[in-house]
Amino acid sequence: MAAPSSAAGCEDFAEFQELLRVMRTIDDRIVHELNTTIPTASFVGKVDASQTCKALYQSLMEAHTNRERIIKNCIAQTSSVVKTLREEREKAQDDVALLKQLRKEQTKLKLMQSELNVEEVVNDRSWKVFNERCRIHYKPPKSQ
Repeated sequence: MAAPSSAAGCEDFAEFQELLRVMRTIDDRIVHELNTTIPTASFVGKVDASQTCKALYQSLMEAHTNRERIIKNCIAQTSSVVKTLREEREKAQDDVALLKQLRKEQTKLKLMQSELNVEEVVNDRSWKVFNERCRIHYKPPKSQ
């Protein structure tokens, strides 16, 4: 899967969440993927499980890296907007519209930061399933 643009979806949180939902498809379907591609004992000779597991490992690593990069990029962008709005708020403390915009951006920033926690849970679940099914067929590099 090609990685969507890092800047895509940072302004609108709903768009940001939809982008992550689409990018998490590989994690959502990992059990099905493993069930259909890793052979049971009776079919062990018909499929190269080590190559299948290696390809799945590489796909998972790429997906997890891309999602983390996008989340952190959006957090950085939104943090910058919040910082700018805070500085403007210091200069114009009576500006209600500015305060409203600042609160909106702060809320969006907190929601984006919570997506890092969601990402950790999704990744942990995927690695657990991957390791249960592929540990005898493929040993990933020690970087994980």
